[in-house]
Amino acid sequence: MSLELQFFGATGEVTGSLYVLRTASHTVLLECGLIQGGAENEKRNSDPFPVPVDEIDAVILSHAHIDHSGRVPLLVKRGYDGPVYVQNATKALCEIMLPDSGYLNEKDAEWENRKRRRKGQALIQPLYTLEDAENCLKLFKGIAYGDELTVVPGLTLRFFDAGHILGAAIVEITYSNQDVSRTLVFSGDLGYRDAPVMNPPAVLPYADTVLMESTYGDRLHRSFDATMHELTEVFETARASQGNILIPAFTVGRTQDLLYLMAENFDRWHLDKWQIYLDSPMAIEATTVYSSFRHLYGARLFGPDSSLPELPNFHESRTTEESMAINEIKSGAIVIAGSGMCSGGRILHHLKNNVWRPECHLVIVGFQAYGTLGRRIVDGAETVKLYGDEYRVRIQLHTIGGLSAHGDQADLITWYGGFQNRPPVYLVHGEPEAQKALAKKMRKELDAPVFIAERGQTIQI
Repeated sequence: MSLELQFFGATGEVTGSLYVLRTASHTVLLECGLIQGGAENEKRNSDPFPVPVDEIDAVILSHAHIDHSGRVPLLVKRGYDGPVYVQNATKALCEIMLPDSGYLNEKDAEWENRKRRRKGQALIQPLYTLEDAENCLKLFKGIAYGDELTVVPGLTLRFFDAGHILGAAIVEITYSNQDVSRTLVFSGDLGYRDAPVMNPPAVLPYADTVLMESTYGDRLHRSFDATMHELTEVFETARASQGNILIPAFTVGRTQDLLYLMAENFDRWHLDKWQIYLDSPMAIEATTVYSSFRHLYGARLFGPDSSLPELPNFHESRTTEESMAINEIKSGAIVIAGSGMCSGGRILHHLKNNVWRPECHLVIVGFQAYGTLGRRIVDGAETVKLYGDEYRVRIQLHTIGGLSAHGDQADLITWYGGFQNRPPVYLVHGEPEAQKALAKKMRKELDAPVFIAERGQTIQI
């Protein structure tokens, strides 16, 4: 038997990444991500795993984002006790992000159960708890970029820099036995060529099969210069409006990009007129991890002897009380808070206090999945419901596409073009229209053998 790959999560969608690798005698999960994007989608997280837990020998994760790592605590809760292989920085980030996910699960269940008690309905259990998440971290094994490791007999692993967020990896898996040697390369999430902080994705020369993300397969990002000009206009407009600026941002990646760009453009954007708040304990901790692993990227995000961004008017908001105090500020605050898709977290409180104010500004700097509040606002919702109350959307909206942590269509094609042998490529982690557009472009420009992965489909490497 050669190496077999079966597709499950993130086929025809961008969350819940999960694929299964099989040799003649072993089974490995590649990714174990949480499904995000609305209550109906998220119910699928409690479904059984696609293979019996006791048959899984190892787990490999490309990076720390919850849509790639967030079901590992559930896997362990259901009995898995094998290794979870990650890049070293990913291990450090998961030590922050997974317990936070467990805590949020507990709070969501608590909130739902309050309503159920009043209605006399059966209570629910959280998907997993903070304790479950902390328990799973004992299984994480970190390795450096480029190091080779045997996952199971006959299967070796190497990570290469994907340029997406700190620790994000392109995953190279080589299967060898007496008769055959085969190499699968999984892109993970690939970074944008003009990413402010991270390095460009590594280019690999050879694979027998490629598994590639396609999040932005149907579009091109604005040039970096155009993005900087756009952000300059946002800050100038907002300064004249005399309101606040809200920036929902992913805890890992986008937040650090923003802090770096604010430091680099402090005078150009007249940021001395503002107070900058990072209102997210997890983002604060993640930024500290970026400080510890600064050898993995080239940008100067921190001072030589500091783990704080080089911004004189920067404030860390850790406690609930500090977060609530920000909502008393009517003008002059730039608030960076999670979640990046406005699907939870402290950004909801700031929206409640500002979304109805036309002098305020909402700056969207990342992908907004279907079913999320962020997507509804971007799509032009006239009202939104926050904590049970309806609010008119009068805040000024700015969508900055050029700050994406994902490569655009050109980046994806360029990365695949690095493979000298033009291996078959299967598209995952993208919505159907993006995948169709990317497949068409790759066939036309590179004569590439492109396939769109289907859930449950099995291929031989």
